[in-house]
Amino acid sequence: MAKKILTIAGSSLLLLTGCQSNQTSQNANEKKAKVTKEVWGKLPNGTDIDLYTLTNYNGLEAKITNYGGIVVSLMTPDKNGKLEDVVLGFETLDEYMKDSPYFGCIVGRYGNRIAKGEFELNGTTYHLAKNDGENHLHGGIKGFDKVVWEAVPDTSAGEASLNLTYVSPDGEEGYPGNLEVRVVYTLTNKDELKITYFATTDKQTPVNLTHHGYFNLTGGAKRDILGHELSINSNGFLPVDGGLIPTGELRALNGTPFNFKSPKPIGDDINFDDVQLQMAQGYDHNWILAAHKPGGQPELAATVLEPESGRYMEVWTTEPGLQFYSGNFLDGKYKGKGGVIYQDRWGLCLETQHFPDSPNHLNFPSTILVPGDHYSSTTIYKFSVKNEK
Repeated sequence: MAKKILTIAGSSLLLLTGCQSNQTSQNANEKKAKVTKEVWGKLPNGTDIDLYTLTNYNGLEAKITNYGGIVVSLMTPDKNGKLEDVVLGFETLDEYMKDSPYFGCIVGRYGNRIAKGEFELNGTTYHLAKNDGENHLHGGIKGFDKVVWEAVPDTSAGEASLNLTYVSPDGEEGYPGNLEVRVVYTLTNKDELKITYFATTDKQTPVNLTHHGYFNLTGGAKRDILGHELSINSNGFLPVDGGLIPTGELRALNGTPFNFKSPKPIGDDINFDDVQLQMAQGYDHNWILAAHKPGGQPELAATVLEPESGRYMEVWTTEPGLQFYSGNFLDGKYKGKGGVIYQDRWGLCLETQHFPDSPNHLNFPSTILVPGDHYSSTTIYKFSVKNEK
């Protein structure tokens, strides 16, 4: 008996029966972008949490949940055409809710750190949660990574997209203003995971949204990321203090282990005798992107090549900064998908964003959104293969 297929494609539903018509439809649609939906679990209060599967024209697949906007998996091909998962994460919703180091989520209102959990705006000092020692990290105790987003799938433009919206109320996690946020994930037919962010507010407030994907291009997290070859289009980075808060200095890269102007394996200099590396236990710093143009189009920020699989990732963004984190605090505590234990430096993050602690540094690009203005940002993770000999 033929299997019934329920497919969400924009606003239309397709339900097919009968062996012959089912096969015909599959052949006709195998080259079309699609989005499907399933109930993935429940919150303690009984709220259903959904998992959406985005598939592009070429068969790449991303699974995204409306809990935290988390990219649960991302399937891309290696040099032999084998599709494998290139992001770290868990198999169940319960694991994400119990304890997660921000695997694959939307981060907000403010990605990265704010010193001492406070900032001053228009003469008022705002106090935020200190959830990272003495500092505020990634939006607080219940940031955007832990809220339920309203989700609407869309394939009307011929590509698989998921529109996520959330209204953060005035005072949530200590931030001023009602903030209306929309994030759109699109798995394009150019083999890109494109993320666009939009926000408006009714009071001045800092906004710094980002995606916290942990990438491992070996596929299935077979080994650490130290052999991944990374380049960053930058001439400088932000040194930090012992709490990983920027000191305010803009430091040149030449002569430092932070120089990734030309591709090099991440492991080459990660254990270099350098105070900045020692404080962060590796790389956990913000690079100043050389190609950034305020209000411009996405520019190439970074590239990553995993030589054995041939997987190659480009990062394009409209943002002025890139936080490169080399997974220094993964310590075997987390058992991920497929039972893989995530050890030290088992994943890398390339978080496109404004600079950490910007509300407390007048020399940094401003992150203050004012009523009447529209926050917008775009980041693209583009996947291909380099079959080098």
